[in-house]
Amino acid sequence: MSSGIVITKKMSTGEVTKKYPATKAVFAKYFGKGCFDCPSFGTEDINLACMMHSTDVDKFVKELNEAASKQEEVKK
Repeated sequence: MSSGIVITKKMSTGEVTKKYPATKAVFAKYFGKGCFDCPSFGTEDINLACMMHSTDVDKFVKELNEAASKQEEVKK
């Protein structure tokens, strides 16, 4: 993971996807593409989203950070 990118389970889903659009693929992988139409998407924190979808939050956050890092590497 490149320095400067730290996505945590306390961050909101909207905050993460706005700053790192590449993370949308991770959300879709675990929650389905319909998650972006959910009224809660964007305001709930990652921990709550993972609880609602019975997803391992630590694994999910790790994949979000990996996706964000790859996105930043492409920008360089």
